[in-house]
Amino acid sequence: MIPIQSEKHLQQLLEKGGSYWLLVVKGGADKSTCAAERAEKAAAGLSALNLYVLDVTAVPGIHTGLGVTTAPSLLHFDGKLLKNIIKGCQTIDYYKGVFNSSLFVARREEGEKPVRQVTVYSTPACSWCNTLKGYLRQHNIYFRDIDVSRDQNAADELVRRSGQRGVPQTDINGEIIVGFNKTRINELLNIR
Repeated sequence: MIPIQSEKHLQQLLEKGGSYWLLVVKGGADKSTCAAERAEKAAAGLSALNLYVLDVTAVPGIHTGLGVTTAPSLLHFDGKLLKNIIKGCQTIDYYKGVFNSSLFVARREEGEKPVRQVTVYSTPACSWCNTLKGYLRQHNIYFRDIDVSRDQNAADELVRRSGQRGVPQTDINGEIIVGFNKTRINELLNIR
């Protein structure tokens, strides 16, 4: 984790662009220490991950400009755009899940059109969810990932559509597949 040392340093980071994570902590607080240790362990080995830490006791006041009023809070940015805020101390597996999801961006070749609409409903700590997403990535299948632990409306809609609460669930062109049903996924996506 790279420490943010001043307001100017933070502004340079915001101007730089790209995808990065900022962990806002309060030095000496148990929950902040917990979040910092777990996020750092989760980030180990992810060389493409840009993870910064802002200690509000060392650099006071600038976190409120980001709309953050509690520490610890983990913020995901794409340039200046704040994409997500995760509050509190989470498990190492949870942090690994959100970090890995942010690192994978499926890219299409120029002129290539997506043929299928694939949406995965998951939670970051769900091992089968991560296995399913890894399988889709391995076969270069473009998909939208919805974290139902953070989006109650999506969770409610999923239960309404499938009658099931469990994850993963995959919507392939309107057909819901509950769990990691590899055979059915292969059929619908023409994976051989």
